[in-house]
Amino acid sequence: MRRLLPLIIIVTFVLNGCSSVYYGAMEKIGIHKRDILVDRVEEARDSQMETKQQFASALERFNSVINVQGGELEEKYRELKKELEKSEDQADDVRRRVAAVEDVAEALFDEWESELDQYKSAGLRRSSEQQLKQTRNHYLKLIGAMKKAETKIDPVLDPLRDQVLFLKHNLNARAIASIQTELTRIETDVSRLIREMEIAMKEADSFIQALRAE
Repeated sequence: MRRLLPLIIIVTFVLNGCSSVYYGAMEKIGIHKRDILVDRVEEARDSQMETKQQFASALERFNSVINVQGGELEEKYRELKKELEKSEDQADDVRRRVAAVEDVAEALFDEWESELDQYKSAGLRRSSEQQLKQTRNHYLKLIGAMKKAETKIDPVLDPLRDQVLFLKHNLNARAIASIQTELTRIETDVSRLIREMEIAMKEADSFIQALRAE
């Protein structure tokens, strides 16, 4: 164990500092934090689009259960379970993408602010400071929309998980009745999720366009 301790400390240090090491390595080959931010915002936007489509697909699957005969329920259960797993995976992907955007944005703004004191020209410093303020405000609007959309995921996933679990142990008319009772609420929550995802995607497009124009 004593032999492993230095290695554990080194690995922990590397993992904790991996973002800064990565950004530094990328900058050496000409890829700056601004470029990485644009890429990550694009990836988060695309992930939100896929999430929107996946949850719409899951809702469609749940709707299809209503008119199923008893003998087909086991097959429908397997389909719904698979649809739920896809939705959970997609939700995790969105969360990772949004966290990645936050990480690089924080690094970019910290660097930008720290470099303001390097200016000798007061005019150029004011110009850069104003640009930083505008970019940060635009970013806060973007990340706010992304986070709001993210909060709409669990209100959809939770009842889907419950219904799949209930169906697992009740492959009968009772399970169909339970899904039918919950369906209206699930439809409402999916509609809210899709609406917030669309708002976040529009904010992403606007932010990318503004950043590329600077």
